[in-house]
Amino acid sequence: MEIILLERIERLGQMGDVVKVKDGYARNYLLPTKKALRKTKDNMALFEAKRKEYEAHNIKLKSEAEDLAAKLQGLSVVIIRQAAETGQLYGSVTMRDVCDAVREAGFKVERSQIDLAQPFKNLGIFDVRLSLHPDVAQTVRVNIARSSEEAKRAFKKEKDAQKVAESTTAEAPKAE
Repeated sequence: MEIILLERIERLGQMGDVVKVKDGYARNYLLPTKKALRKTKDNMALFEAKRKEYEAHNIKLKSEAEDLAAKLQGLSVVIIRQAAETGQLYGSVTMRDVCDAVREAGFKVERSQIDLAQPFKNLGIFDVRLSLHPDVAQTVRVNIARSSEEAKRAFKKEKDAQKVAESTTAEAPKAE
């Protein structure tokens, strides 16, 4: 099915592009969420007539996403879970858990904005990418621990390791 994009969509195209996508993707996602229109003469004329409105709306959404990204800069959240002595979680930490933790920190994000390839199954500190807009992304640190004390120790241990790494790179002699 050929469609007209009403906003930039990652890995698909820019606003105004006419692209060919699978029928199900268009019918079940792009058309209901008003991210695209079917390609017809009437819809092409409608898009051209309302192009300024769509551009203004997209600029507004992008600026809101940039503001949120600036606020999320350096955010670290802690998720407490039960785990075995080996560090293996008894369950897993999913997008929903990360979304809830970020919301508890006071930020409004949707579960669909969290890019998580697969659930976390071990204790540790992980970087999770949030796609706030097709042009704006931010990384949030997620600390999965058994208790809040263990989470504090893990953050302290990581900061100490970063300081050591920075000092060794600063002391390394430069090759001439």
